[in-house]
Amino acid sequence: MKQISGKYLFLIPLLLLFNSNLSARALPDFSLLVEKHSPAVVNISTIKKNPGIDSNSPAMPEIPEDSPFYDFFNKYFEQTPRGGQPFTERSSLGSGFIISKDGYVITNNHVVENADEIIVGLKDRRELVATLVGTDKRSDIAVLKITGEDFPTLELGDSDKMKVGEWVLAIGSPFGFNHSVTAGIVSAMGRALPNENYTPFIQTDVAINPGNSGGPLFNLEGEVIGVNSQIYSRTGGFMGLSFAVPIDVVLNVYNQIREQGHVSRGWLGVLIQEVTRELAESFAMEKPQGALVVKVLPDSPAEKSGFEVGDVVVKFDNKEIGFRSDLPPIVGNSLIGSKVAVQIIRRGKKRTLKVEIEKLPGEEELKVAAASNIMEQAGNRLNITLKDLSASQRKKLELTDYGVLVEKVGEGPAREAGIRAGDVILLLNNQKLIESTQLSTILSDLPVNKSIPVLIQRRGNPVFLALKMTDDS
Repeated sequence: MKQISGKYLFLIPLLLLFNSNLSARALPDFSLLVEKHSPAVVNISTIKKNPGIDSNSPAMPEIPEDSPFYDFFNKYFEQTPRGGQPFTERSSLGSGFIISKDGYVITNNHVVENADEIIVGLKDRRELVATLVGTDKRSDIAVLKITGEDFPTLELGDSDKMKVGEWVLAIGSPFGFNHSVTAGIVSAMGRALPNENYTPFIQTDVAINPGNSGGPLFNLEGEVIGVNSQIYSRTGGFMGLSFAVPIDVVLNVYNQIREQGHVSRGWLGVLIQEVTRELAESFAMEKPQGALVVKVLPDSPAEKSGFEVGDVVVKFDNKEIGFRSDLPPIVGNSLIGSKVAVQIIRRGKKRTLKVEIEKLPGEEELKVAAASNIMEQAGNRLNITLKDLSASQRKKLELTDYGVLVEKVGEGPAREAGIRAGDVILLLNNQKLIESTQLSTILSDLPVNKSIPVLIQRRGNPVFLALKMTDDS
């Protein structure tokens, strides 16, 4: 290690001070941002009215005000509905922000859901009754309207330009503490959450707690790039994982609600799953990518354009599909009636299909039914027992002309692949399994030590599995 000459020792404090100043300047100062933009951030509270109770319900007894028991009984009965009068409950549930000078407000759907009355609290302590313009459950966005003019507003940014590691800031009302400010960084982009297929969330480590919902997420320019919506927590409080709806999704929802009162989304009409390494090998793909089609819905745009089960969507309207979760938001934001090119991989070869986007229909419940047997096939290399399905059973399972029920699964390749009793095998190595007697013929042609795709239906949902036959199976 080199030694510093004694005549330069006096410079050490100056160097330390210089480095300290550099580090201080590297950290952002949010004070001006907060001062400028916090007036447009609002608190959202709701009132829910419970029905009145029977007129024979107990009321406060006649007690003189100077009685030592008066305060006790008065405090107890003041929250009790009397003589059938409705009981109202006010809750401070979340946050929001003003998006237009004439009083349109953005918040979360779950903040105002089922409310009888919505109160918007401004920073200047005004409280205004809001009208619910419209909501969208799929993105968890709601649009409100308050009466007035020349309200403070926020500028909207471009969430697509945000990068992982950038600083972001949130303003909201966690636990009712109005206009609390927290900061952090973007942890991930395009994050998919369970049951949230149409929203590619922005993940951050900004401290978000109950009451922050619906509030804005800012970039360093003071632009809103997201609406804080969800947290991952095992305790109910912040644990380092927060999720915001990207502002481009919010703006699309906002504009549709203002123009037509509801939100319409594009529809392709396929059920999809992730492509694993084993499945990629079984489909002769170089690497895992895209969204694997496990079912093509009848009379859907996908069926009309020639999609098949086993296709892997790798590009939609010139946008790369790296993961399963990439496809639904892109399809949902597609213009209804537009014709787009979809690149797929089918049996190892790339193809391009043209599909006309239709409107996403309402949610329908999946039908799940149990199946029973007519005949069975056992003693095969997979060590499984199969049973054929009757025409009525196929109808209940929404199957057309193929599919065989798995009754038993023993030790072997089938169990290792994840096949269980009760599954219905639809395709084996891209061949339709119409009846159980086909199994031995198909098995005789299966390659050894190579993954092949198996499409099953489990509890009404189609799923691809990767099956590998070994030398001893």
